[in-house]
Amino acid sequence: MSSQALEHDPNDLEIRPAPTLRRVRESVDALAPGIAVCAAVAAAVLTVSRFLPTVSPLLIAILVGAAFANLGGLPSRCKPGLTFCAKRLLRLGIALLGLQLMFGDILALGIPMIAVVVAIVVLGIAGTMFVGRLLGIGWKQRLLIACGFSICGAAAVAAVDGVADAKEEEVLTAVALVVMFGTCMIPAVPLLARLLGLDEHAAGMWAGGSIHEVAQVVAAGGAIGGSALAAAVVVKLARVVLLAPVIAVVSARMRRNREAADDRRHPALVPLFVVGFLACAGLRSAGVVPGNVVALALSVQTALLTAAMFALGAGVNVATIRRVGPRPFVLALISTVWVAGIALGGVLLAG
Repeated sequence: MSSQALEHDPNDLEIRPAPTLRRVRESVDALAPGIAVCAAVAAAVLTVSRFLPTVSPLLIAILVGAAFANLGGLPSRCKPGLTFCAKRLLRLGIALLGLQLMFGDILALGIPMIAVVVAIVVLGIAGTMFVGRLLGIGWKQRLLIACGFSICGAAAVAAVDGVADAKEEEVLTAVALVVMFGTCMIPAVPLLARLLGLDEHAAGMWAGGSIHEVAQVVAAGGAIGGSALAAAVVVKLARVVLLAPVIAVVSARMRRNREAADDRRHPALVPLFVVGFLACAGLRSAGVVPGNVVALALSVQTALLTAAMFALGAGVNVATIRRVGPRPFVLALISTVWVAGIALGGVLLAG
């Protein structure tokens, strides 16, 4: 046996981490800077939003992210963590949204009003998609706007992006439009409801059926009155429930398109975060989730979505959004009027 074979490298005696553990450590080190920035900004935004209850923290977060992106940007080492927050944390926040749902409350609306909610979502999406095609807007951009305006605002936009894989500027544009037009509806719906002579209950159902964000619905319902707020929230959450079947339909469409293009990357027919959303709603409806846990979940969900919206905002330059042009804004205006009109007509018929 040669003397070289008997020699040992002193480094061989060192205890080295297992490859899997080393990869986990490297992943954590890569994600940490971006996640830390998102967490810090989310905490600051949620603090500010306490003094601005009518302004969605999601809107504030996305504006702060855009400001970071266009006033110097963030270090490149933050990018992996930002991407993680924009996708993973966002989907977790959407899943936790299910804990705010009670299937019993929705069934208590009665068959006529449930049919109205289905009509709002189905006709809202179909009409917005049709008008968007007439305006020459791309399929993914108009789909994001249609679902955001017809279902549940920024959460719906993000959920659809999870299966449609839209461009970042398309997602940001849809979120900005959803929040912008929904915020304008906070004073508009109560005022129009009074002019139309609607009672509090009918006005609340109209607010829940027409306004985009859950937080905006709460603000408008509270401005109308106590009974209006309860009705508005239940109708809005009934629209949120329809997020799951809509995502399943979009996912099936994407699978067919990729199969036709011989693309082996097939999205799940029902994405995992949608399964989580339905599971959370089922647990809440079964009464096995204590009230304090529901309240905590709401805070966590808001924090996750706020961090995710900052990450989205930090990823797109304003000049990129400017290139989108005025057509999405026109579509957003038409979609707002269209969805509000369906909701009003349905409430009057069901009432």
